[in-house]
Amino acid sequence: MKVQKETVQVMNVDLYCEHVFNEKPPIVLIHGFLSSTYTFNKVIPLLAEYFSVLAIDLPGFGRSEKSKKFRYSFENYAKLVTHCMDHFNIDQAFLVGHSMGGQIVLNVAKNYPERVRKLVLLNSSGYLKRANRLFIWCSYLPFFPIYVHHHVNKHDVRQELENVLYDHSLITDQMITEYKRPLSDKLFYHSLIRLLRHREGDLSSKDLQLIDHPSLILWGKEDQVVSLRVGKRLHQELKSSQLVVFEQAGHLITEEKPMEITRHIVEFTNR
Repeated sequence: MKVQKETVQVMNVDLYCEHVFNEKPPIVLIHGFLSSTYTFNKVIPLLAEYFSVLAIDLPGFGRSEKSKKFRYSFENYAKLVTHCMDHFNIDQAFLVGHSMGGQIVLNVAKNYPERVRKLVLLNSSGYLKRANRLFIWCSYLPFFPIYVHHHVNKHDVRQELENVLYDHSLITDQMITEYKRPLSDKLFYHSLIRLLRHREGDLSSKDLQLIDHPSLILWGKEDQVVSLRVGKRLHQELKSSQLVVFEQAGHLITEEKPMEITRHIVEFTNR
């Protein structure tokens, strides 16, 4: 079945989505920091055999609007996910979050538990604190966008992909093009600054222990971005969770282990 691509308006933001809607249970995919729906390009066709699939480019990323009015907090991102579900008439779904997207789907589970059937966390971020006040204050200085631009571009896209992949042979020209796409948009850097200002710290241990949705945690053992230690701690604190670790895989397991990820998600959601 062909993946449909469209831009819709949700919470006054132009939101790019990719979806395959059928008569099967809905699953919603949320990407991570400096990424987009392209994170899931290998798993969407596989998941579409078993689910109605909706993948969202978060505001500030990918092909979605780099809004100067949107509040880039996890709480607001979580609200946006539910509003996007409303737009497509999805009452309840399985939620999948990669990296920063893991924190967003956890916030959906915390704040809108009735919208979530089960959670899948892919190399999820965890236990990060909010940026310190001095750094947030500096973000209002006129030169700060130049600093952010320099920081994001200090390594080329291929180097960054080598950091998130265990198997560097998977890097293609198309992959480089997709991850490089937003870097030429000046508004992209202003979105990152607003994310720095608005982003709360990751959910606390206390918050995590209150989430009782069944959760599947999938992790690449060689992750150089978010250590497996984070995955093990999330597994301890999410009381109804299981942890699966993939050998010879890094942070971007959707590229390295798409078939294995799909199999585990299907088995997990069918239980």
